[in-house]
Amino acid sequence: MLKYFFRRLLSFIPKILIITILIFIGLEFVPGDPISYLIPPEQMAFMTEETIANMRENLGLNDPAYIRYFKWLGNILKGDMGYSLINGVKISDIIWTRLPATIELTALGFAVATILGLLFGFISALKRNTPIDYSLTALGMVGVSIPEFFFGLSAIVVFGLTFRWLPPGGRMTPGQPGFFQRIPYLVMPVLVIGISYTATLMRYTRGSMLDTMNKDYVKAARSKGLSETRVNLVHSFRNAIIPVMIIIVNRIPILIAGTVVIESVFNYPGMGKLILESISGSDMPVVMIATFFIALAVLIASFLVDLLSALLDPRIRFGKM
Repeated sequence: MLKYFFRRLLSFIPKILIITILIFIGLEFVPGDPISYLIPPEQMAFMTEETIANMRENLGLNDPAYIRYFKWLGNILKGDMGYSLINGVKISDIIWTRLPATIELTALGFAVATILGLLFGFISALKRNTPIDYSLTALGMVGVSIPEFFFGLSAIVVFGLTFRWLPPGGRMTPGQPGFFQRIPYLVMPVLVIGISYTATLMRYTRGSMLDTMNKDYVKAARSKGLSETRVNLVHSFRNAIIPVMIIIVNRIPILIAGTVVIESVFNYPGMGKLILESISGSDMPVVMIATFFIALAVLIASFLVDLLSALLDPRIRFGKM
């Protein structure tokens, strides 16, 4: 298992490097002088052209591209990501302010959707061709068909404006930053994120469970006199969840994309809303760094799922699948 872990960890490194190269190339094509997102705007306003030229030389901006790339990568590793073109604030400060909000929203939405999707898919497979199965399948089709922003707007109108049970947007009440005080603000966006993801995952879980329940080893386990609960959970569900986990990790980018929309709908101050605000303001350095963190989150999630899949199925880590 350790050999598999280090092999997957080593494959993680070139992927990150490729992402940083793409971001660096994108920054190279940003209109304007690169020094404009390395120096605070208020400081640059009082600088002469000669001073700027000397600073370009001192900062190595006249160096070849590959040298500038490694310097830029080193600055990122040290936490120096440059400055926003809009307000002159350090990009690192902006990221560390917005990132926890997105992690909180995405993690809760992912957890709720995964638990409900696996549970409903498991129940639907066990109750195949019954009213319960038909009802869950119909709900799944509705969840997949209707866009997330429509669910979000509907939830705001019904629960935020009509009944006033929940706040229609934002992340917290001023002066009350605690997690439990934030729960009312999280309920609607978390559930809206989970609706379509739950529906998709439920369908895949149901199909995988039905396929696994017809396998010979499951029939053999049942013929040995094992209880239906043990057969369904240990022999069927444990093996059915392995291909479903691949679907889970492949849906993470879609979940993150949905988070961008949901943060905009609910005025939630996370990375998704930051990207939209930065695109609107042509603040490309912020867009690039925010995109890097989102891509990094996807890679980490993929890495963890690979390890979990290897724990569940030894054939994966021994290269037999």
